[in-house]
Amino acid sequence: MKGVNLMVVGIGGQGVMTASDVLARAALEAGLDVCKTEVAGMSQRGGVVSSQLRVGPRVVAAEITPGTVDVLIALEAAEALRWSHWLAPGGCVVANTLRVEPPVVSAGIERYPGDPWAELQAACPNARRVDAGTLARELGDARLANTVMLGASADLLPWPVQLLLAQVLARFGANERLRALNARAFEAGRAGCLEPALA
Repeated sequence: MKGVNLMVVGIGGQGVMTASDVLARAALEAGLDVCKTEVAGMSQRGGVVSSQLRVGPRVVAAEITPGTVDVLIALEAAEALRWSHWLAPGGCVVANTLRVEPPVVSAGIERYPGDPWAELQAACPNARRVDAGTLARELGDARLANTVMLGASADLLPWPVQLLLAQVLARFGANERLRALNARAFEAGRAGCLEPALA
């Protein structure tokens, strides 16, 4: 297989780095090389957080350049739009419908898009979206949104879905209740992200 470039983006507190760690562990379990970089910024204040992963049979550098991302996982709607220019031709974005205005917007420094989905659809016809927050709440815990997003992305990644699920569940050790809940959230994400955003 050729190398694959992945990016996870969102805002502070959403679990961007946790999701990135799970993806990296899954890639390693699949016998692939992984290089990962992270930018936390003002993550403690709701600022932008991003993580880049390069995955393949042999990876020698971590940094990804704009226009080369194969799969972009965005945990917040405007962040999906903000990073969409990093996608490679034919690349795919899987984006949460959650809208959170960061401090730079409330301070009047930046503008939050009026309709991030309309702009995202124009920029990336291959976009997929998932209402991770609603799916998580239906399962009884809003904190499951991160697992929902990993599930929503699972079929686009270059390793078996069950391998990624195993790494998600490994975070909960022997706690069977949390393992079962996260397994349901993972599958809810897969089922909830079948349609492109334009459909």
